[in-house]
Amino acid sequence: MRITVLALGSRGDVLPCVVLGKGLKAVGHQVRFATFENYGPLVIAQGLDFYPIRGDVRHILNQPEGISLAASGRNVLRMARSVQRMFGVMAESFARDLSDRALWDTEVIINQLPGGMYGYDLAETLGVPMIAAAVMPIAPTKHQPMLAFPSSLARLPGYNAFTHWLAYQLVWQGYRPAVSRWRQRTLGLPKAPLWGYARSMVERRVPVLNGFSAHVVPRPPDWGEHVHITGYWFPEEEGWQPPEDLCRFIESGPPPVFVGFGSMPMRDPERTTTIVLDALKQCGQRAVLGAGWGGMGQRELPKHVHRIEYAPYAWLFPRMSAVVHHGGSGTTAFGLRAGVPAVIVPFLFDQFYWGRRLAVLGVGPEPVPYRKLSAEQLSEAIAVAVTDARMRRRAAALGDKIRAEDGVREAVGTVQRLVPATRAANRWRGF
Repeated sequence: MRITVLALGSRGDVLPCVVLGKGLKAVGHQVRFATFENYGPLVIAQGLDFYPIRGDVRHILNQPEGISLAASGRNVLRMARSVQRMFGVMAESFARDLSDRALWDTEVIINQLPGGMYGYDLAETLGVPMIAAAVMPIAPTKHQPMLAFPSSLARLPGYNAFTHWLAYQLVWQGYRPAVSRWRQRTLGLPKAPLWGYARSMVERRVPVLNGFSAHVVPRPPDWGEHVHITGYWFPEEEGWQPPEDLCRFIESGPPPVFVGFGSMPMRDPERTTTIVLDALKQCGQRAVLGAGWGGMGQRELPKHVHRIEYAPYAWLFPRMSAVVHHGGSGTTAFGLRAGVPAVIVPFLFDQFYWGRRLAVLGVGPEPVPYRKLSAEQLSEAIAVAVTDARMRRRAAALGDKIRAEDGVREAVGTVQRLVPATRAANRWRGF
């Protein structure tokens, strides 16, 4: 099959879909990957055809609106406004980049964009199946609220379903005018529906591939058979060699703690660095400090802290006594697979969900929100993660279960079963 994968976002959003694409290519499919132009080397290195979409998400996130987004915490309205200001101006350029007829030579579209945006429209005009892809549980359900919304109100009638609808609308309405113009002027379709595609995707049972583990995310009872949980889509790091200074540091004492906040931008990385260093001093832990996109650690550091720009988490995390991070879906997955406790410092959206989920599973202490981060709270959480024997046993046991899964193989097999089935059922004729 000729397959087009559409994925936009941070590295943690895009990389699992690249891994899925590589798995599809390995069994003989032709895979084209459409994503931001700065991910070109990542896509090409996996042997996939690369189709660039204008934009550099790291540059976008380090602009004032990106920093405001990272600071939005659990304020859903503020988060939605920041997303619209950041990416809304790019809505027209997304449409232009996806209008290249060469991109339309495909038999199936795998779309990571929320609510099927852009990919659903292309599938409609081309008459091909679309499969939604996600690395977090965002498929609508009546049994839990959308990730960013408070779970304390979950008992209110209709609340959970309403949060899924509202979250989608907060994003969709910012893109709808540009998508409508694109549909009418370029695709030859009617204008986009006022409320988007979320309900239509559920009614049509558009397949959803969830790249996470059922051992971590319990399946809601009302997810239909078209919603699949495959296990995580982990990359294979080939050819990377650890720097000698990093190896020497890790081996020079007891296993250190990793501290890093990935793609999260920061208004004041110096202040965050100070909090982290004070916390490590208070709890007496050595640490590998990940600079991340926020640029932490740009000062002379004490001997018990070693700063890195990059190391594959698959290599690094099993060598740590615990990991402290922002709770992005990809980083969380690597920490779980490593079988070590995690301290989640959530900034926004799904990160609060993952932090709470790990605490419920008993593989990490209660999350410490970034907006309330203090050296005392962080020190206490790290101490628990390093010394709580029951927590460490649970983390190790969960790591064994996750390492036993093969999410990529399961997802590839699911795609190969789904596409012929949807064609035979003729479900995509009635767009």
